[in-house]
Amino acid sequence: MKLTIPNLLTLLRIISIPLLVGLYYLPDSVMTLAGKDLASTAIFVVAAVTDWLDGYLARRLNQTSAFGAFLDPVADKLMVTGALLILLQLGRVEAAVALVIVGREIAISALREWMAQIGQGKSVAVAFIGKIKTASQMIAIPLLLFSAEVPMLMAAETTQILGTILINISAILTVISMLFYLRMAYPHARSERGF
Repeated sequence: MKLTIPNLLTLLRIISIPLLVGLYYLPDSVMTLAGKDLASTAIFVVAAVTDWLDGYLARRLNQTSAFGAFLDPVADKLMVTGALLILLQLGRVEAAVALVIVGREIAISALREWMAQIGQGKSVAVAFIGKIKTASQMIAIPLLLFSAEVPMLMAAETTQILGTILINISAILTVISMLFYLRMAYPHARSERGF
């Protein structure tokens, strides 16, 4: 495997996940909760930007690879799952919402793997609704992590309310996109089973 700039950015995104989670295990005497929230928000936002940047650079520098295509969505899912687990522990997201989002990611990853094995991987390629779902997550999670006042813009309660609304929208889009992918895969599943 050649370590290209896009792949390096993806690996750095994976490395940032334990850092984001580990912040909340620091004693309050080392870092206050507000400091942890600010640092974790910054880590998540930088990781989200590198998610866009690695794809852009891979296309721009003609450095796309099978390894990158595999690793990029894995990094995204790990990043979102890590952040949701922290938010769940902090009581800033409902367990049902986290379960829907994480469960969908596992189910669709398994579906994509199976579809690739039968030569139909393109049938469950990322759809527009999946991109909207991801965008709402990438905005909601930093708002929920930050949980503080944005000077001259919004109060702490507003960031939480806005983040909660967006993560709930994301959960709804998660279900809709899962149903979309299952519908796309159904004809192939039917032919494989012979009914």
